[in-house]
Amino acid sequence: MLNQIKYNRENKTDFHRVLQSRVNSYFKEKGISKHANTNMILKTIFMIALYLVPFTLMLTMVSNTWMTAFIWVVMGFGMAGIGLSVMHDANHGAYSKNQTINMLLGNLMNIVGGSDVNWRVQHNMLHHTYTNVSGMDEDIDSGLLMRFSPEQQHLKGHRFQFLYAWFLYGMMTIMWVFSKDFKQFSRYRKLGLLKSQGKSESGMLSKLIIFKVAYIAVFLVLPIIFSPVAWWLTVLFFIMMHFVAGLTLACIFQPAHVIPSSDFNAPHPETGVIANDWAASQLLNTANFAPRSKIFSWYVGGLNYQIEHHLFPTICHVHYKHISRIVKETAFEYGLPYYSYQTFTKALAEHAKLLYHLGKPPVMTKVGA
Repeated sequence: MLNQIKYNRENKTDFHRVLQSRVNSYFKEKGISKHANTNMILKTIFMIALYLVPFTLMLTMVSNTWMTAFIWVVMGFGMAGIGLSVMHDANHGAYSKNQTINMLLGNLMNIVGGSDVNWRVQHNMLHHTYTNVSGMDEDIDSGLLMRFSPEQQHLKGHRFQFLYAWFLYGMMTIMWVFSKDFKQFSRYRKLGLLKSQGKSESGMLSKLIIFKVAYIAVFLVLPIIFSPVAWWLTVLFFIMMHFVAGLTLACIFQPAHVIPSSDFNAPHPETGVIANDWAASQLLNTANFAPRSKIFSWYVGGLNYQIEHHLFPTICHVHYKHISRIVKETAFEYGLPYYSYQTFTKALAEHAKLLYHLGKPPVMTKVGA
């Protein structure tokens, strides 16, 4: 199926080539690396500490129930911070020129309950290659519960999705832990997508199982034994941590693509060809938000500059703001859009608006009308 979907080469312009040349010139003229800098290293230390230090304190020093609950919430933000600001760059190969460093930091995905192998397939191979293509981009394919694209089947229950979506978003990471990663591994194995990871399928499955067992043993069983609260509260707080992380991650990624301005890249039903080339398609299906919010941008790993990330995924996110002007000017030069919301709340509201409209029954056109 992957080979059946192609981008239109006949409509291809020099936009991507010219943009790459200009961005490369920027780094050359500044004499800086495209990878992590000192600020990125300090952020890495902070995000890992935000996750592990509270956890350690909970097991060794804290005795108050409300403080324990607060610690789990902080860990949720730490988990999301690791995913947004550290693991994401590493698994794109953007953190360092040293692939060993990228591999080690990419494996942080496993200590927050996920799978780095599945993530690279879903995110790098499918989402970045086939952004907003229904049936290919798993970021917009969530089964029957949600309708993220006009190309997807409409069900009656979808009329309420603008209300219940937020609860499902909060359950995202805990589903990774207990079910989604295993389903993805099975699916990717059948599709032959795991071959790109350069390891045996049995080795990847063993790694998946070992890390899942270790994660549950450390971050759920140990707190049940050593935390000052009852076991059922620990389980509840564990779920709460994941809810915070899942909702945070979804609220960053969804407004970047599932928004009214996106055209959702529907391939031609007979040829499988998408109307635009790959680079133009990224601009037509991606939006930035809150470009002036320094603290927000710092926490979310520069992913409020989602356009820059999609066009240059192997550049560390600390550089996105600086190259955004080049990207915007070049896009306008070639008659391409550059969608950007001034605030995060505006982007989130637009996402909710699209959820509402996609939840309504599609308008049927009468034959001969």
